[in-house]
Amino acid sequence: MQAKTPKFNVVIVGQNNRLQYEALLFAASLRHSSPDFAGRLFVASPNSGPRWSQDPGLQNEDVLKALKQLDAEVLPFDNLVFGESYPNGNKIEALLALPEGEPFVFFDSDTLIIGDLNSVAFDFDRPSASQKVEGTWPRPTLYGPGFDGIWGALYRRFGLDFDSSLDRSQPHDYWRRYLYFNAGFFYYRCPKEFGERYLEYARTIRDEDIPEMAGQTLTPWLDQIALPLVIHSLGGGRDTLPQGLLDGSVSCHYRLFPLLYARESDHVVEVLETVVAPNKIKKVLKGYEPIRKLVIQRKGHKIRQMFDRDNLPQREQVIRNRIKTSGLWMR
Repeated sequence: MQAKTPKFNVVIVGQNNRLQYEALLFAASLRHSSPDFAGRLFVASPNSGPRWSQDPGLQNEDVLKALKQLDAEVLPFDNLVFGESYPNGNKIEALLALPEGEPFVFFDSDTLIIGDLNSVAFDFDRPSASQKVEGTWPRPTLYGPGFDGIWGALYRRFGLDFDSSLDRSQPHDYWRRYLYFNAGFFYYRCPKEFGERYLEYARTIRDEDIPEMAGQTLTPWLDQIALPLVIHSLGGGRDTLPQGLLDGSVSCHYRLFPLLYARESDHVVEVLETVVAPNKIKKVLKGYEPIRKLVIQRKGHKIRQMFDRDNLPQREQVIRNRIKTSGLWMR
């Protein structure tokens, strides 16, 4: 008999921008699709401080009220390292504000829960992250080093065993050979332990002169560069999570609403439109133009009619361009 997954917390980031609406939509989808979820839902919100030119925290009273009605807890945190210069760093620094020693799952705010989150057999001792990823980093230069040299240098810098991280079924210097994740979700048994290491690795990669990194762009990829190193150092890897659940039947990292309508399943669209429908949610979410026009006013279905989801263009840019030509691209 399989051991029962321990109770865990969920954390997303909410800010005084589009993320506040995405966070509210995430919370509504979690309560709709996983009504028996017994953990706490945290919406981590950065405090105002010297690393921000304006207050980034959640301030919209209607959003705050709606989150409270969905039993979401706003969790303030401080940016001591990142901030406005690298907002993706919020997902790193927010972990340090979570309850220590309690298992957590982080999701990007532009995610919908579309199935029972309790059905996911997380092994919180062996962390992992989203494999819905493309080979965005590194981009080896003409005169080297290649993937092997760049990733190998990072593993050596942190005293990690590089060889055991490799997928030897993939060719040398092909990006899939190397441990690389989308940071759209990740999990572990303790947010403090994970967060401190994540912060240390990300800051070191940003600030130190690592010769093999010359010519490599860190923005916006820094969180995804450090993440596999953290996961490997904590005993995790590629294959610690059953496939087909997260980024599958349980969660959908849609990223942008035009792309959701172009690419995602009928079930994803049904969940989206169902959770937006209650007036107490709809009246708040209509403050965000893409939701108001594409979801509430149903213009997203015009996008949907433009694509065959069984035969989508291979390149996302082709999808984007077709939507832009129709005048329905918005973010």
